[in-house]
Amino acid sequence: MDKETLREYCLSFPHATERVQWGNDLLFCIADKMFAVTNLEPAEIRGLSIKCDPETFAELIEREGIEPAAYLARYKWVSIRNMNALKPRELRDLIRASYDMVYARLPAGVKRRMG
Repeated sequence: MDKETLREYCLSFPHATERVQWGNDLLFCIADKMFAVTNLEPAEIRGLSIKCDPETFAELIEREGIEPAAYLARYKWVSIRNMNALKPRELRDLIRASYDMVYARLPAGVKRRMG
């Protein structure tokens, strides 16, 4: 998956937004809560971090090219360093699951305001 495909996919989720933070990181968010993070430069993806459930986290970090995400591992985020470590469909499913987990934890009032 190239960066533009990733961007289109993440922004296809309801109420998803993007922003640049920490100098060179592109964040994909729902209600200002991030569900995916990648590098802004270079054009190809050299890493992608996403939230996982505890079982998926444990499974993924056993794969070569995937490791606990710096600063976020305690919240079950993984950093995918080798984009070939996952099949394209599997990667899309994991990104969607990350979005769904973040959305599920939003306060009820925020969800109501989003519609």
